[in-house]
Amino acid sequence: MNASTATQPAAVDGSRLGAGALAVAGLVVVGAVVAALTIGPVSIAPHRVALELGDALPWVSADSGLSVTHAAIVEQIRLPRVVLGLLVGATLSVSGAAYQGAFRNPLADPYLLGIAAGAGLGATIAITSNLGDGAGAFDSVPLAAFCGAIVAVTVSYAAGHIGGRSTASLVLAGVAVASFLTACQTYVLQANNEAFREVYAWILGRLATSGWTEPALMAPYFVVTTAVILRYRRALDVLAVGDEEATSLGLNTRRVRVVVVVAASLGTAAAVSVSGLIGFVGIIVPHAVRLAFGASHRVLLPLTVLLGGAFMVLADLAARTIVSPAELPIGVVTAFLGAPFFVLVLRTSRREVW
Repeated sequence: MNASTATQPAAVDGSRLGAGALAVAGLVVVGAVVAALTIGPVSIAPHRVALELGDALPWVSADSGLSVTHAAIVEQIRLPRVVLGLLVGATLSVSGAAYQGAFRNPLADPYLLGIAAGAGLGATIAITSNLGDGAGAFDSVPLAAFCGAIVAVTVSYAAGHIGGRSTASLVLAGVAVASFLTACQTYVLQANNEAFREVYAWILGRLATSGWTEPALMAPYFVVTTAVILRYRRALDVLAVGDEEATSLGLNTRRVRVVVVVAASLGTAAAVSVSGLIGFVGIIVPHAVRLAFGASHRVLLPLTVLLGGAFMVLADLAARTIVSPAELPIGVVTAFLGAPFFVLVLRTSRREVW
């Protein structure tokens, strides 16, 4: 009786913490979206943006007072880009958290199994072959990048199984495959150096959209990846105690790891194909959430989805306003934030991140 009574408040406090954290994360997302829709070369008042978006709903009738040009800026230029940023940021962040949980390694990120190198090689081949320029969801460059990323993950898995199917073998296989594919990409660039600037721009990442085609292409992968990873959030908590202990508790560790990593890899490949190589998102956001709210995946993963999307939207806002009217590659912004983040973690936290 006493033990049961003693454990009940902790459970209630934990649920309240989760609900409160999700509410805060939701407000952060709303704030990021409002900022991204209103700030730019053409400033638009937040309330007019809200009225314009509300007018698009079938049961709402509101006059935003925006001109045709300003309404087109919101609905056809900024909003698709914001939605794409939410999808890409959420996918990369939750994939990073999934990789870290599956491999029990806080330094694991979505590009661990050679996805970045494979996508980079695929995009480089498409660009240097004049098959496309990366603009548009159905351009050959995103398709080639997606195929290259999937091939890289497949080869990494095959090579990792040859080494004994251990986690260490899989990680080492990913490093080897990434090095090989990077060497291939360098060779292709050396043979076609006139395309260097275009390839480099794609590699540094961008959230360029041509309407709603890119968000529509990314959305199914986000849904599948997030649903699968959230489905295994409790299993990832069990996996954190170690494979032997998790197996003794009845968990099929190999099956959980394969399903989670495959889902995260699929989502990462799709994100890279539409946005290029945007680094550090899958490390910064999960670590920040762990430091603030703990390492339990039941809270970590939903928060990572929300805050990862907000982080990407804000990073994109910075990329397109810092040197306006020019635009920085978004990968530069995330990389600039990445190193100071780790320094901050080391200086302000005496406890383990993991």
